[in-house]
Formats: sequence, structure tokens, C-alpha cells
Amino acid sequence: MEDKVRCFLERFVEEFPAALDEGSPLPVSSLSCKVSLEELHGESLELGLRLLAARGAPAGLGTLLCQAALSQLLQDDLSPFHCSQEAEANQEEEQQVVLLHSEAVQRLFLNKLIDVAMAWHKNLPKLPPSPSRFLHCSVHAIKNTRRKMEDKHLALTEFNQLFGIQDGEERSYFAVFDGHGGVDAATYAATHLHVALSKQETLQSDAATAFKTAFKRTDDMFKGKAKRERLRSGTTGVAVLIQGLELTVAWLGDSQTILVRNGEAVTLMDPHKPDREDEKQRIEDLGGCITFMGCWRVNGTYAVSRAIGDFDQKPYVSGDADCSTTQLLGDEDYVLLACDGFFDTVKPSEVPHLVLDALQQPGDALLEQSEDAVGLRVVQQLVDHAKAAGSSDNITVMLVFLRPPKQLAAQGSTTGTAQATQDSTSQDAPQQ
Repeated sequence: MEDKVRCFLERFVEEFPAALDEGSPLPVSSLSCKVSLEELHGESLELGLRLLAARGAPAGLGTLLCQAALSQLLQDDLSPFHCSQEAEANQEEEQQVVLLHSEAVQRLFLNKLIDVAMAWHKNLPKLPPSPSRFLHCSVHAIKNTRRKMEDKHLALTEFNQLFGIQDGEERSYFAVFDGHGGVDAATYAATHLHVALSKQETLQSDAATAFKTAFKRTDDMFKGKAKRERLRSGTTGVAVLIQGLELTVAWLGDSQTILVRNGEAVTLMDPHKPDREDEKQRIEDLGGCITFMGCWRVNGTYAVSRAIGDFDQKPYVSGDADCSTTQLLGDEDYVLLACDGFFDTVKPSEVPHLVLDALQQPGDALLEQSEDAVGLRVVQQLVDHAKAAGSSDNITVMLVFLRPPKQLAAQGSTTGTAQATQDSTSQDAPQQ
């Protein structure tokens, strides 16, 4: 691993031998023209991770470089980057949010990233040990027949390293967001939800409460951006935090996650849909209604009952997340996260069989492939199956393997052979 790190740093400092000149274009585009101080944290990390991933940085190194660069950035005086304080005519907030010119401040962040990389190239610090739990994430996402791709996702196996958390508890974070009315809300949630989660004091003691607060904070932050930039989009989302031996799921809307344990699907959540009885009652108690217009919709508009964004239909479309926590026993196979483009045509109970079919290859083909290749083939086949079954929506499928994919394939083959033998014996037994 250390050799890969040194090799990457060598290539990186060759590409960026000096700080970026003022006024020069950024090597990677920033997400916004203007960014608030609170948004700067998430947008800088997203920018840095995207830059490093595009150049093949080892994942653990990328998170450490970004964390170090951001820590330096936040210690600087950022007032030279402030936008003018002229209030817009439609501004109703009592105190105007301080905004910064994004490109200029992100150039400073990237220069700090370059400085850290140069320093580590000369004298590499001791890197933290790899996580003790096996985690391997594979993702496949397609636009399908839709005009635009409005899904976003994030896999962050080095959660603690990205935020400088050193409490001895291993954490990994995974999320899928399904945008509607544009991709802005989904992009925002994928950029900021995990940052808001990292700041919660209850993270270690009560991850569910931390998640609920983080979802609410992200929704409130997006409300400010939507108002400033006249955005109207929304997004459902499902996020998973694996913290020690605890798996916490938080969700808004109809994106879903399931856990597969010993080849059996375990229900972790109940998606929020307008026709779900308790959601229907909540909306009607607020004075809203559920109507059928091709599908069930809130007040004849949105086909989701909870989401980040969709402020023209708040509070009927709620921004309050639900959570569930499951203890990991050591016999878990994987966690699957996907948007409704997948689950509209695939039942959760079908997933274990579909994954096993995708894992198994004839002869020695499986042995010759890397875990990355095996995992990618599985998620691609899952997406292809959902599309063939009639899904026309954007489809995103994320598989977080808690055991090596090849091991699951071997176990599935053994189980299948044993089951076939048992079935054959039962058929051959004399009738009583």
C-alpha cells in the first residue's frame, strides 16, 4: 500500500509542481458560483476527492489529503473572498448569509492540497491502519430512458479519516439520492449530508438521532441555496452508516436499502410513499390530500411524500428522515442501496437470488477476476435486470459487500449443490 501511495504522490507533484496561479482555470470545476461558509466544508471535500479520484489516488490517501488541506483552509482569513453584502429584494432572512466567491476560495483550497501532497511526497507521515472489517463497494448507475440523470451516490469507507475523527470506532458511510425536478437537490445532499452527520455530538452514542438531525440540517441548508438561486428540485435519499458492529439506515422517500444475511433478505426500512397509510394520514391531518394521477401524488404534484427540497409542498412533503439500527452479527453478506428505478421492478426478496446468479461463473472464470471486476459485474447485471423488467427511470444500484464476492459465490455454489442433493434424495425416497 505504501508503494502505491508514494507512486501516486510522485505523479501528482509532477502534474502540480507549484501552486495554481491566480486567475488560472481550476483543474476540476466547482459545484457553485457562490458558497456559504457552512457549505464550503462539503464543497471543498467533494472537489478535492473528485480531483484525486480522477487521477487514481488510493482512497485512503485521498481522504487524508483532503482533510489536511481543509483543516488548513478553515484556519485562514477568508474575508477577502466574501461576496458583496447587497441584500436581494426578496431576501426575508433577518441575517444575511455570508457568501464567498467559490472559484477563488476553491483555488486556495486546491493550493493547500498541492502543498500537503508536496510535503508528504518529501516526508510521508505514518498512515492509519486499514479497517478490520471487510468492505468492498460496487456501484452502477444509468440514465436509462430518461432525458437527464438525476441520481447521485456516495461511498465513503474512510469516514473518520475524512473528518479527522479519532475515537477508536470504525465508520463507513454509503448513500444513494434520487433527484426529481432537476439534479440540484440530489447533488447537494450527496455533498453535504455526510458532513452534517460528522458534526453531530450524538454520532457515537446515538447514530439514529445524529442522522435525523443531519437530514434536517441538510434540508434547511438547501432551502437557503434554493431561495438564492431559485431552485425547485427535490430528492429522496437513503444512507447507511456502519459504525463498529452497528448498521444504521436513514431515509426520506422511496429509495431503499436491504441487508442480506446468510443468503436471506432482511428488511431494514419501509419506504415513504404517498399511499402508505400513515403517510396519507399525516398529509391529510396537515390539510393536504393524496390524489391518483398515473400514480399517487401529494396535492396532485409530487409522487414522494418525504424529500430534501420540494419547498413549495412543505410540510406535506416532509423533510424528516426515519431511521433504523441493526446489530451486525458477523454472518452478513452485503448491503444493497438503490433508488426506486430499481425497486419499482425488483422485489427485495428477489435480490439474493439475482446477486448469486450474477456472482457465479462457469469454470475458472471467477478465479481469474479481481474482486473489483466481480462486484462491478454483479451491479451491472442487477441494473440490466431492472431495465429488462420494465424500469424506464434512472437506476442506481450500490452493493456494499461485507464478505468477499468470491467467497459468497463459493458459498452459494456449495449451498446450491447441497440443496440439489437434498431435493434429489427427497424425490427418490419411497412414498409412505
